[in-house]
Amino acid sequence: MSVPQLDDEHRGEQILAVFDTAFGELLAADPAAFRVKFRKMAASAFAFYRGTAGLFYHDLTANDGFGSKRGGPFLDDRTSRVWIHGDLHAENFGTYMDATGRLIFNVNDFDEAYVGPFTWDLKRLSASLALIGYAKALSDDQITELVEIYAGAYRERVHALATGAKSDEVPPFTLDTAQGPLLDALRDARSLTRFGLLDSMTEIRDFERRFAPGGGSIELDAATRYKVLAAFDGYLETLPESSLTRPDSYRVKDVVGRRGIGIGSAGLPSYNILLEGNSDALENDVVIYIKQAQTPAVSRHVTDPAIRGYFQHEGHRTVISQRALQAHADPWLGWTELDGAGQLVAEVSPYAVDLNWGDIDDPEEIAAVVADLGRATATMHAAADDQSGESLVPFSTERAIDAAIAADEDGFAPLLVDFAHAYGARARADHQIFVDLFRNGRIPGL
Repeated sequence: MSVPQLDDEHRGEQILAVFDTAFGELLAADPAAFRVKFRKMAASAFAFYRGTAGLFYHDLTANDGFGSKRGGPFLDDRTSRVWIHGDLHAENFGTYMDATGRLIFNVNDFDEAYVGPFTWDLKRLSASLALIGYAKALSDDQITELVEIYAGAYRERVHALATGAKSDEVPPFTLDTAQGPLLDALRDARSLTRFGLLDSMTEIRDFERRFAPGGGSIELDAATRYKVLAAFDGYLETLPESSLTRPDSYRVKDVVGRRGIGIGSAGLPSYNILLEGNSDALENDVVIYIKQAQTPAVSRHVTDPAIRGYFQHEGHRTVISQRALQAHADPWLGWTELDGAGQLVAEVSPYAVDLNWGDIDDPEEIAAVVADLGRATATMHAAADDQSGESLVPFSTERAIDAAIAADEDGFAPLLVDFAHAYGARARADHQIFVDLFRNGRIPGL
């Protein structure tokens, strides 16, 4: 697969058009947050890639050399409409504590999740491997091998799940089963404590815990506080009954505002709420966040009205997607509305540690991690099917994917390899174009 040939001026106009669609309203509302976001994206081609899922799907569906609106290899009526992560790149993996109290390593960010072709997740991840490999000065042959390892591990795990492998044969990545950097991340997460998180965000005043001033928190006026608490009441109605075993857990102690300035959350208003938690002990208090959910980039290129009409709003879509894709999801996970916009609600977890690629340089270790990411991707896709409790995907995802790949075993890995090299090159060129647009003041609104 070759890189579509566009002159920099034409490509720059495409990038700006996609940015306007994806970020226009939020950028107009908070230009300062987007200056921070764009400076982070300017730091490297990978950072740019992380922040431009909308551009990726524009290219994937533009029928200009990277993909086709009519689908592609391995896609049929079923494999074209499975639960997908939507922004699957190599830095969107890390630790979380599931509803059963186990520390798990897997995908840990579902803001872009939707229903679409399973190969879109695999292509986005594969291109991210090409970018990481290039940044670590790996040769094209070494990058090819990494993508082949990822494809092979994914294929092997999907087949095992599709053919009824027992749970102990395909276990999740836990403290007992993970190795290498995955185990390091889990051990780091285990060393963290709820008290440590609370100590960084709160203080004790008059024998009760409250949010501490500063640190990015914003004090709310009475009217805003009232709206946030009304939205919190709506959130409680979306929780599964198993999460409501101790009503006092949801007693509100304090509320503050926050404003997102990260690569994925620039301009999105959010709020933190301090709750009583699972006991009266101050060290068991819980912090949850309410964040305006964003329109996923994938949804602009999946036009099935049955999918679009399934979700009440983007907050509902994010939660339903995460519950489908993640076994034993966060028990605090829910949704609500605020000022007419859908909101995502979840715990600010004390046990979240992202995979740190900065410390992974040995080619053999990189290969082992990539294989584990392939297995994790397959496990995620397989979780979201007729057993997930959602009617939108009423069939066995792993069996559908297994059958599609089996029809062309020899073509599966080369498809991802070719795409990884071509789109990695495209993203590196786009990063330079973006930097020039940004530094020369050509992004409208900044």
